[in-house]
Amino acid sequence: MMERAYRDTHEMLPPAETKNENNQATEGAPDPTTAQPRPKQPRYGRSYLINKLNYINFQNGTIQLVLTHRRFDQTTICIARPLPCEGRRLVCRWSDPHPSAALLENYRFSALFVNDGRHALEVVPRVVRMDEKEIELELPDECREVANRRDTRYACDRIPVQVIQNSMLFRGVLLEFSTRAFRIALTVAPPQTFQCLDHAKPLNLIVFDGDELVFTGDFTILKSGDGRHEREFVLKPEIKAIQRYNAKVYRSKRIELKPAPNIVFRHPLTSQTVNLKVLDLSGSGLSVSEGAGHSLLLPGMMLNEVELLFADSLTLNFKAQVLYRNPKHSEDRTGDIVNGLAIIDMASGDHLKLLSLLQQAENQNAYINTRIELDALWDFFFETGFIYPKKYAFIQANKETIKETYWRLYTQNPTVARHFIYQTEGRIMAHMGMVRLYENAWLIHHHAARKRSLVHAGLTVLNQIGHFIYDSHRLYSMHMKYLMCYFQPENNFPNSVFGGFARYINDRACCSLDNFAYFHLPALEEADSSSLPDEWTLDHCTAADMEEIGNWYRHQIGGPMLDCLDLDTQMFASTDLAEEYRRHGFAKDRLLLSLRRNNRIQACIIIHRTDIGLNLSDLTNCVKILLIDRRSMSRKILLKSLRLLYQRHALNPDMPVLLNPSDFAEQTAIPVEKNYSLWILNTRHSDKYFGFLSKMFKLARE
Repeated sequence: MMERAYRDTHEMLPPAETKNENNQATEGAPDPTTAQPRPKQPRYGRSYLINKLNYINFQNGTIQLVLTHRRFDQTTICIARPLPCEGRRLVCRWSDPHPSAALLENYRFSALFVNDGRHALEVVPRVVRMDEKEIELELPDECREVANRRDTRYACDRIPVQVIQNSMLFRGVLLEFSTRAFRIALTVAPPQTFQCLDHAKPLNLIVFDGDELVFTGDFTILKSGDGRHEREFVLKPEIKAIQRYNAKVYRSKRIELKPAPNIVFRHPLTSQTVNLKVLDLSGSGLSVSEGAGHSLLLPGMMLNEVELLFADSLTLNFKAQVLYRNPKHSEDRTGDIVNGLAIIDMASGDHLKLLSLLQQAENQNAYINTRIELDALWDFFFETGFIYPKKYAFIQANKETIKETYWRLYTQNPTVARHFIYQTEGRIMAHMGMVRLYENAWLIHHHAARKRSLVHAGLTVLNQIGHFIYDSHRLYSMHMKYLMCYFQPENNFPNSVFGGFARYINDRACCSLDNFAYFHLPALEEADSSSLPDEWTLDHCTAADMEEIGNWYRHQIGGPMLDCLDLDTQMFASTDLAEEYRRHGFAKDRLLLSLRRNNRIQACIIIHRTDIGLNLSDLTNCVKILLIDRRSMSRKILLKSLRLLYQRHALNPDMPVLLNPSDFAEQTAIPVEKNYSLWILNTRHSDKYFGFLSKMFKLARE
């Protein structure tokens, strides 16, 4: 193939003939009329050159031969394939199409270039013969290394692209790629013409890999061909950082690990396998280093299948997007490119391993979902008073079942549960647990610390959860739109941390507090199981009921509670989470009922059933009541409905009741054992929560 080597730095990229093993396209040789010898320029002997040429032959690659016009100051590059070489003589066959006899007559051979990425070997051999099929050369004793003028270009397998400018859409294919320029071919059909493309204005390029969007970015047009229906363009990317998420003040801490891991992925545009060293890493992103002359990453690029390799002993898989690209300059290295990648999604099990490793690297006493000796955990729960006498009276009858549940929770690492441990010298000093209780909500529970380390250890596990929230809440696989926690207002620590933030922020869209009365039905002797009055019915909830409950909540209260508890028209009948529990050997069931009067909903009653002891206060194994219209509700109707409910569904009489609003129990003289506040945080507003916590940590350290 013949291509003119224009001295213009924005010359049209020559079409790629072939791909070598690295999918590397043919590269324009350095301009022989302008290339000047440099001091200490590396030189290599003939044997080194022959080995390079044989490697290219082995890979079915090509080299470039520069021909100079015999009369005019003009050069042409010819692409040729070297044949196996043993001695001084090298035979190269022209790539298709063959140069014409007239062209060979008007041009003379000048040099050949063996491309090697950022550098090339410049060889000036003697011509033995040259015809339309091949050229035979006598190799010199040595050759020299010269720097390529441009970054390495890579051939692409005609990947589908779309170009948008001024609301007009053009379709085509990607032919060649580098981080400095894309070569594309666009096709138009009447009445569309290429005159609609304004070379002076930017355009947007979208690249697809099958049905997957793999890159989109803004470009300017450098050069274009002159075809009528199909035309090639050289586009220059406008490299600028992208912001995938809302800006955050509090971010994940990046950790530099030793030894540093690598990432391996298939490049979405060149299809070659790329292996890069990780500079630093967090649970939500990482940065990697590339050589400037053969860089492959641009902001906006999607990497759908990335492997994170830790010394070949641990492999984690994730999906990422390139966010920024910055040159790196240091005392020992210059010219490298640092790319920042955001982790878009990662399987929850792999993400857990990553966070466990990172938190251990930062604090050797902090553990996530570590295997612990269960007797030590039970000793911790009793010593800290987390299991107090009255609570133990409720759970002791099922203690063996509860032990089995905790063995599975703390040794099998189910995706629906997380626990955080602060441990010194093998002794648990603080603990906090989380369980995914709803489709997009996690319940924080089991927070306790030994008295002599209450502040330090307790805040450490709370800080662990803070890091976990930030690193996890954007990942689809974690389903962490909301965090929730039940606490008794008289308990100072949770009331200061959770209740304190809700009161401080005073924005129910960000964080809400809803109060519930806690009691057990058997203590209410006057509740009988006779039928409800004729105007009252107790039946399954419908989508219309969910819509009515939503209207009531938005107008009367407001906040995230209904969305958090899956009490909306889209999620109220979902069983996806229950199936995930079952896959891990746990039970989870939810039944929604409407208490109606004259066919108008008065209360929503939710039966939650999970394994006994999943939450030691049975807040995951309870009956929850939301009063919609308290004006027509009486103590008698409410308790009669509950008694009927327990009998119909064979509920354990020890299953507690949570009633909202809590003051209805007080007004109707229902004997309440405890009062709970349900705290819900929308993780979209996590910055405000972390800011509040940092102030608390600062005060605790002073």
